[in-house]
Amino acid sequence: MINLSVRNFKLFFRNKSSVFFSLLGAIIIILLYVLFLGDMVAGDIGGVPIAREVLDNWIMAGLLAVTSITTTMGAFGRIVEEREGGRLKDFFAAPIRKSAIVGGYLSSAVFIGIIMTLFVLVLAEVYIIAYGGSIIQIIPLLKVLGIIVLSVISSGSMVFFAMTFIKNSTAFGTASTILGTLIGFLTGIYIPIGVLPTPVQWVIKLFPVSHAGALFRQIMMEDALARNFASLPIEATDAFKSSMGVVFDYGGYNAPAWLHILVLVGTAALFFSLAVLKLSMKKGKSGL
Repeated sequence: MINLSVRNFKLFFRNKSSVFFSLLGAIIIILLYVLFLGDMVAGDIGGVPIAREVLDNWIMAGLLAVTSITTTMGAFGRIVEEREGGRLKDFFAAPIRKSAIVGGYLSSAVFIGIIMTLFVLVLAEVYIIAYGGSIIQIIPLLKVLGIIVLSVISSGSMVFFAMTFIKNSTAFGTASTILGTLIGFLTGIYIPIGVLPTPVQWVIKLFPVSHAGALFRQIMMEDALARNFASLPIEATDAFKSSMGVVFDYGGYNAPAWLHILVLVGTAALFFSLAVLKLSMKKGKSGL
């Protein structure tokens, strides 16, 4: 399993186009923010003056959630390529346990997702500092690193389950395009969640990756909010957090951090179990 995981890891980073397209969703969001979204959400929101530092941390926190799933999906493209090329059948015909083969693909995708998300975190911090913000401190950084791992594992499990249905490069390309297009909306990045219709808000709040985005925002925006909202009433701060998706409000109940973590853990367990169940039902076949 380790050898297969290392092989997939090396092949991914050797293919520059795979690396680029796995980051395409993040690149699009950054460009949209720099060119359009920053001006759209800057200034006053609900009568509350918003500093650039707050908005920069908000968009970059959401960007980490997006990257955790787009890069993981890019890594899983290796399965589709090798299924089409017939190499996957060769692996299953070899004297290797099916669980080791599946584990090799899954672990390499998770490691790739973590590394790529860490890379985006570095770029995000450079961007924030370049525009006058403060660098993230050690304790919040450790929390962010933990959420990155959890978010990638959760996203990886969903993509892993989806891969059991995708049989060729055309379908994979279509799925990647759809994901890259919708992910910004599903994580509440393109438009603040508070200005969207209530049904759309519920879709975002139920989407697992959005819970990772909320956790990233709570950690990365904490100091900026404390400095810039110190003179404002607590009601204004709470309203801003709810409107921007920092806190998820479910009919008057503000979801605590542990609930977001529980959703991510539950998502990982659920979709991984569904993927294993689907693969186990393919008797006499290669499985993936």
